Amino acid sequence: AASMLATRRKAAGFPTGKTFDVWDPAASSIPAPTQQALRTLEWIRRGENLVVCGPSGTGKTFFLEALGQQAVEEGLRVAWFRLEDLGQLIRAHRTDDSVTRAVTRVLRADLVVVDDIGLLPVGTDAAEGLYRVVDAAYEKRSIAISSNLHPAGFDELMPKTLATATVDRLLHHAHVC
Repeated sequence: AASMLATRRKAAGFPTGKTFDVWDPAASSIPAPTQQALRTLEWIRRGENLVVCGPSGTGKTFFLEALGQQAVEEGLRVAWFRLEDLGQLIRAHRTDDSVTRAVTRVLRADLVVVDDIGLLPVGTDAAEGLYRVVDAAYEKRSIAISSNLHPAGFDELMPKTLATATVDRLLHHAHVC
């Protein structure tokens, strides 16, 4: 069981290894009852999404990583990406028309985390990657994102039509905090 846990943890691609063991709930802008509800992971089992937004340095990434680590400990599969990773995925698979297969592989995870949206300008490939993952996961898999912008502002980062379609699907069954 320990080796399976280690395998799932490695496959997730977490950035630092932070868990709730060192999390200070009082230091977060997310209300304590909301944190507790999210930590049950029921939202993942229901295929719902999570959007954590706020300024840099407010613990968004830490909270999502700790949730992801907990999900892995409870037997769920997690995949961690930065937005640019999704852009690289699209570029790597566009040449041989295997983008759909690549996205399908990503969605073998029960929870797909996309970290730090809005920190850097979004390239066309990254915007397409985010849309494709959110669209393919819609009502089937959970997506958790962290952003310094509320999703309503994503049209400042990417083409409006892509932003609108992405945000509509992302927020349809979502917890926003």
